[in-house]
Amino acid sequence: MCGLTKTGAANIIVRMISVKYIENKVPPVEFPPDAVNGKRHLTKDEIEILEKNLNKNEYSDWSNILVSEEKNCFDPNLIQNSTFSGFVILGNLRPSKLKYHDLELEAGIYRSKISNCVTGNDNVICNVAYLDNYRLGNSVILFNIQEMSCTKHSKFGNGILKQGEDESVRVWIGVGNENDGRAVLPFETMLPADAYIWSRRRDDKELMHRFFELTEYGNTKKLDTYGFVDDETVIKNTTLLKDAKIGKCAYIKGAFKLKNITVLSSPEEESQIGEGVEMVNGIMGYGSHVFYQSVAVRFVIGRNCHLKYGARLLNSILGDNSTVSCCELLNNLIFPFHEQHHNSSFLIATTVMGQSNIAAGATIGSNHNSRSPDGEIIAGRGFWPGLCSDFKHNSKFASFVLVAKGSYQHELNITYPFSLVSAVSESEPVVIMPAYWFLFNMFAIARNNYKFIKRDKRVVKVQHIETDPLAPDTMQEVLFSLDRLIELTAGHLESFGKKEVVNAKTREEKLQAAKDFLHQNPEADFNLDDPCCQKKYGARIVKPVKAYKSYRKIVKYFSARSIIDYCEINGIKTITPEVMKKLYDIELFTEWTNAGGQIIPTKKIDELSEMIKDHSIETWRQVHSFYDECEKNYKMYKARYSLYLLEKLYSRELYQFTPEIFQDIIGDVTVVSTDMYTASISTRQKDYDDPFRAMTYANQQEMTAVLGRISDNDFLSVLRKNTEQFNTQLQNVFEGMIKR
Repeated sequence: MCGLTKTGAANIIVRMISVKYIENKVPPVEFPPDAVNGKRHLTKDEIEILEKNLNKNEYSDWSNILVSEEKNCFDPNLIQNSTFSGFVILGNLRPSKLKYHDLELEAGIYRSKISNCVTGNDNVICNVAYLDNYRLGNSVILFNIQEMSCTKHSKFGNGILKQGEDESVRVWIGVGNENDGRAVLPFETMLPADAYIWSRRRDDKELMHRFFELTEYGNTKKLDTYGFVDDETVIKNTTLLKDAKIGKCAYIKGAFKLKNITVLSSPEEESQIGEGVEMVNGIMGYGSHVFYQSVAVRFVIGRNCHLKYGARLLNSILGDNSTVSCCELLNNLIFPFHEQHHNSSFLIATTVMGQSNIAAGATIGSNHNSRSPDGEIIAGRGFWPGLCSDFKHNSKFASFVLVAKGSYQHELNITYPFSLVSAVSESEPVVIMPAYWFLFNMFAIARNNYKFIKRDKRVVKVQHIETDPLAPDTMQEVLFSLDRLIELTAGHLESFGKKEVVNAKTREEKLQAAKDFLHQNPEADFNLDDPCCQKKYGARIVKPVKAYKSYRKIVKYFSARSIIDYCEINGIKTITPEVMKKLYDIELFTEWTNAGGQIIPTKKIDELSEMIKDHSIETWRQVHSFYDECEKNYKMYKARYSLYLLEKLYSRELYQFTPEIFQDIIGDVTVVSTDMYTASISTRQKDYDDPFRAMTYANQQEMTAVLGRISDNDFLSVLRKNTEQFNTQLQNVFEGMIKR
């Protein structure tokens, strides 16, 4: 109830607050049974010292405080100007100092109000205006905190409910779609793989229910929750910390609001939260850092992630090893190794499958074209939109698609991996150059795996991540693109009256004629039209013959390398018919899913779903063990898939391969392997030879001092060694099939 009175010219708002008067009685102390071992009540002398040091207590007899019963492990002089209520159980409190960076404080409790808390040994609690219902580990520093409290029903960011709570308060994360049609429940051990499978298989209602049960597994629903701060954690200069669970060695400084969150941290992977940060309803992964006025609401942040410079992460899941700064991310599921910087870029209602880089000014997912904000965008691994690009829902991109700067006003379905996409105008086809990376930027492909492995700072790697651009997920897209180029070429040649196609009667004969043409005319230069790549105006495919040849070489390279890897882990020196037979006996998977960064056969995901539904799997831990088992067999599955790919390329079964075919494979693979190195050298050399690069330097010596020498490049040195080793292995492993 508010009233308004006037005093002179000033208007003063007076708020009437109802006050409930409580009798000056306190209930008997109820200590938590699990925390009283090794504790005792205060002595008369200790109480006297506490009162002399201007401490106050709700209980006049101080019976609500227990301290360590070990000799000389409690010094009451280390508690000053503080107020106590409820139960308080103190660990060892001895004269000592705790230091973190430049902050050095005496152990003890100073100028603080504490209720219903259990502390560890040698803590610092200084200037904590209100500390309620927390348990602290050892050597914890709490300094300058306005409020730090925990309710009995806190979930610490997990999507569970406590006794008597309504479903409306359950925390969901609406990934991939703004209307929450793909929403998932967060939990402490959640991986992007879990969220992906949950969000994509919405038609399976039984599976959706089981995911719900897996998340609730082990939840007692009891209203007995308390906040927790683990060993050697430092929290200072923070305004509000409510319903929080903080792991070991975390560092929180200057945060504005942290509510209903879990901060996972360990001595090996220390997590940090910095100035002005607001985080509500979420889980922060090990070794992650959130700084400089960033905001996260309804979130899961993976391991070794960085959120900074005012970034807003809302209703989203961010995979391991990702960095986001300045921009906004809303309703997204983002796989590992995502980079998004710059103040003007934002990402809405997308599933981005990792190793992505969102350029400045990109507005991805802002243009709805329905009466409801239910559109979505799916982008495969390596998605890289150019400066100031914008797209319309719904759109879909294959892996490693580079989109040139432009405004794309119509829905896109880019099925060609490793392609370059550019816009001419709003009323014309988009231009697609398939296999662009292989034709003009092999350096990026060669460096990709190296750089991501180097950036992976996780100590514990729970989410398996495929960092190599050439993997089963991309190869199945390449295979589709090869078939598509053949199909489009058949139509193109027919329109020009090519007799090979005109004389062909069946569809199979026409496709074979087009395939023969692509093989026999490597220098042919023409364009193709693909109406399926953009709504209304379609797409113009440029350099299709070069793309076709490059795609085939890359498939051979991937296949040969996978077989070499298989031989290496099994101690096989050379491929023989007997080895080929063993490879044939491995189960063949021809469809693959990028599940949170891990490439898994789609049939295995189906198998996992059935095991969850029939209760063979009851916990998320068991789900993660299933992922581990898939990873153990990954190289074996790839090797078998490689045989399938080679058979598709040569349109015959492997036992029909001649020594000449194997020699052709070796030749093409050697070319690709060598090109990766030579192209990487020449690409980097351009940075030194280009006069427009050199013009900002006074002389060659200054340029060398700034850029370094090309010979000092670690990646190129590693690539040279790996290339020589691979080419030697290639000859040795396939030698048995050539000489047979």
